[in-house]
Amino acid sequence: MERPVFKRILLKLSGEALASGQGFGVDNTRIHEIAAELRDVHALGVQIAIVVGGGNFFRGVAEQAKHMDRVSADHMGMLATVINSLALQDALEKQGVYTRVMSAIEMNQVAEPFIRRRAIRHLEKDRVVVFAAGTGNPYFSTDTAASLRAMEIKADAILKATKVDGIYDADPMLVKDAVMFPEISYMDVLKKGLRVMDATAISLCRENNLPIIIFNLNNHGNIRRVVTGEKVGSLVSA
Repeated sequence: MERPVFKRILLKLSGEALASGQGFGVDNTRIHEIAAELRDVHALGVQIAIVVGGGNFFRGVAEQAKHMDRVSADHMGMLATVINSLALQDALEKQGVYTRVMSAIEMNQVAEPFIRRRAIRHLEKDRVVVFAAGTGNPYFSTDTAASLRAMEIKADAILKATKVDGIYDADPMLVKDAVMFPEISYMDVLKKGLRVMDATAISLCRENNLPIIIFNLNNHGNIRRVVTGEKVGSLVSA
């Protein structure tokens, strides 16, 4: 049996990953594929926490949001992440994986409030924990929320799932000969202005020496490959 190299991970998923080709909403087939991959990783004995974005819902109202107060718009984005978290919880539990959604904004009827010690206890009891509503504060992205939650639960690494194979010196969708970095330092990411995660998230990881692995979610089995130590994607470290 494959042995995981990480005991506890935090997986950062974008909302768009759940929408798949639809661009908006949640693609039922895709979310169940992701849940099945997570079930396989969970079966290896890895403790899994997840932070999911809300772009698949919020991008749909982004045009109107430009003219809104930033705080109100950010709160709308946080609520979109709660919708995605509940959808992910449902998909995981249909795969037989016990899951808890913990929200940074209190909404007791649909999710538990985020309490750090309770989150760690859930992980120790082999439950997957989905952190919803970002940090609960405006002006912070879900990337920053992922970094913050990873520190709080003492995760071994952040796994950021994207639609490209890793970190490139230019957008590989637009530039044919863009070069991929198998490994790169936090400082180089910041100096080169590479849009891996926002600067606040990268700085948090740098200060706490938390490795980030950027990989392609669209290659089936990649989450498992990363967790078992295969050279997949790009590693950001000191």
